[in-house]
Amino acid sequence: MSFKLVVLPGSPGWDWESLVKAAAPHAQVVMCADSGAARSALGDADAAFGTISRDLLEAAPNLRWLQAPMAGPPAGWYYPELVAHPVTITNMREIYNDHLGAHILAFTLAFARGLHVYLKQQFQGVWQTEAPRIHLPDSTALVFGVGGIGAETARLLAAFGIQVIGVDPRRETAPAGVSELHRPEALETLLPRADFVICTAPETPQTQGLFCRTRFRQMKPSAYFINISRGAIVRLDDLVESLRAGEIAGAALDVYEIEPLPEGHPLWTAPNVLLTPHVGGEGPYLEDRRREVFAENCRRFAAGELLRNVVDKHNWF
Repeated sequence: MSFKLVVLPGSPGWDWESLVKAAAPHAQVVMCADSGAARSALGDADAAFGTISRDLLEAAPNLRWLQAPMAGPPAGWYYPELVAHPVTITNMREIYNDHLGAHILAFTLAFARGLHVYLKQQFQGVWQTEAPRIHLPDSTALVFGVGGIGAETARLLAAFGIQVIGVDPRRETAPAGVSELHRPEALETLLPRADFVICTAPETPQTQGLFCRTRFRQMKPSAYFINISRGAIVRLDDLVESLRAGEIAGAALDVYEIEPLPEGHPLWTAPNVLLTPHVGGEGPYLEDRRREVFAENCRRFAAGELLRNVVDKHNWF
């Protein structure tokens, strides 16, 4: 089946013609340098790649498929008109699974062996051997969000003997490494069991601000909180207060409610915190994987098949 695909402004500098034609030889590809060109091209378009604004969406009455350029687009990417529109949206989820899984494992091992203490002592020239340690085979990790990233994280944690409790609203069966699978409604009763609480969930209307002072107080005082998913899920002020009050033992963050994390923010100097600057998903092969997802969806769209990574628009993921 032939179709018209519009590449929206701000999209990657790929060889779009070759990429699309290899997957769907009869497709027409129109690349747009600005919104004016996109508005004209979208009038009879069947599909598009990139970020579509309200005014561009209004100009696309026949749009049936929109490929989002990211796994979890930034705040505001999904708006009421787009959610209500019949267009099917697909995203780039699961291309970061191995990189983010390794990042989470690094945070977990650092806390388990006291590296969050020893690293700071190193820069101070302090020789002191006492630091909190956790014997991993005796520990429990709660993974909040057991999609591709969460499942890979569970597999890695289980290899170290950690018992993994999964919490997910969609998954029906536990993946390898997850000993228990629960719905989010059980989170309050599960948090007190965990030595590591790991957030790998997408930002949705339900997860925004979910980890707040109330949740941190439900954790064990000896537990560590790790977030590599979306900054808006965690209220930073609440996290700071819980750390100061000793309500949790420490935290590791790769994403933040405000990015970049402001200069002088209390987390920069907190003694029991590890911070990385939103780099957990970085690694080799990401562009290859993006192109692979998109090309496969071009093939499927031309063949009338179910697309890969279809988004629940009401939940933005």
